[in-house]
Amino acid sequence: MALLDVFNIAGSAMSAQSVRMNVTASNLANVDSSSGSAEEVYRARQPVFQSMMGNFMSDMESVGVKVSEIVESQAALSQKYQPEHPQADEQGYVYMTNVDPIQEMANMISASRAYQNNVEIVNTSKEMLLRTLSLGQ
Repeated sequence: MALLDVFNIAGSAMSAQSVRMNVTASNLANVDSSSGSAEEVYRARQPVFQSMMGNFMSDMESVGVKVSEIVESQAALSQKYQPEHPQADEQGYVYMTNVDPIQEMANMISASRAYQNNVEIVNTSKEMLLRTLSLGQ
């Protein structure tokens, strides 16, 4: 693996973590969502990462990580009996989202730190490359 390949790998990881932070932000924005039916209520979403392993010498461009899909959580929704709520169904129940704000905040911190780590990898690799180039002077 060449030193320049580190930039491709770290860049793909930063891109994937950026998607993770955006999905988490969307989940947090919908933490108090409700609906009159279980099918229409917002469900927490999570990105699924996939490693990309190219051929060792011929396809280093496709080495790294990518978001293969974003899946909806299958965790149970909560129901609240609120017959006065404008979104209540015929029985008076309102369906609440399955977003857990504590889990989402931990996910956001984890994604942010992973992104920062990859920025440090890029900066360290750049510094190593510059020092290597200066050896010939």
